[in-house]
Amino acid sequence: MPGADLAALRPDDAFRDALELDSLDFLSFIETLSRRTGVRIDDEDTPRLVTLSGCAEFLTSHPE
Repeated sequence: MPGADLAALRPDDAFRDALELDSLDFLSFIETLSRRTGVRIDDEDTPRLVTLSGCAEFLTSHPE
């Protein structure tokens, strides 16, 4: 992800496609998101977190 043009990422773009993330990169993203927000993210939640808008919706519905 270094060097990725994050400003060009649209709310409904899939992270893995737009940023060319493999499964380990995506898992690292999910773990970092959970750690930095303090919101528990279970495996069954990850399909909701593939876009910026999905992440925003998930995080605002889990104000921990």
